[in-house]
Amino acid sequence: MLGSSQAIEANVYGGRVSSSAVPTSEPADRFERGTIRRIEAKEHVFCDGDPRTHVFRIEEGVIALSKLLGDGRRQIIEFAYPGDYIGLGTLREHIFDAQATCAAKVRCLSAAALEQEASRDASLALRLYKAVSAELAAARSLLVSVGQQSAMERLSGFLLSLSTRAPSESDETVVKLPMRRSDIADLLGLTIETVSRTITKLRTMRVIDVVRGTEVHILDSERLAELAGQ
Repeated sequence: MLGSSQAIEANVYGGRVSSSAVPTSEPADRFERGTIRRIEAKEHVFCDGDPRTHVFRIEEGVIALSKLLGDGRRQIIEFAYPGDYIGLGTLREHIFDAQATCAAKVRCLSAAALEQEASRDASLALRLYKAVSAELAAARSLLVSVGQQSAMERLSGFLLSLSTRAPSESDETVVKLPMRRSDIADLLGLTIETVSRTITKLRTMRVIDVVRGTEVHILDSERLAELAGQ
């Protein structure tokens, strides 16, 4: 698991920024001029140490943002979903990996071009600053979850957070899991076995059901929120 300074730094410098935090009128218009890149499952968008040349908007699929520790363990910092931006920051190199958990598509925009426009547009610079600040708050929330909460609280909170990301026209009681159990474990600081046992316990309690292994149906959202400590 990352230390607090590492996890926060990873999110501030080049991390995922939610589309809800970035105004659609400014950056989104710029991204329409970007090129589309298709990413296969397990393929990297960028790796730790790569030059930070582009900012990416997720169009399809899910990208796992992670840091590989010296002993070979991996800490996933966040999952980026359609509409999210990754690669924002001030460092010249990326300090973590961005890897697709499934087939994905990203739109690419020159980081230098975006930064130049931000230097001329104070309102855009302020909005990007606020977006990164929001991501810092999310990093702190993850630290609290991993450092203090039980496995049940962590997994329940994770499923609830996924339900809030469903498109407005979708059923929020159905959660897609386009990532492996090991990916979820690496995000929540748990073992794969603990993730599987906790999912089984939630199913036994009739709080959720799992269909085809990749689709979670939330049967009792109030109970799930209670188990998440919310």
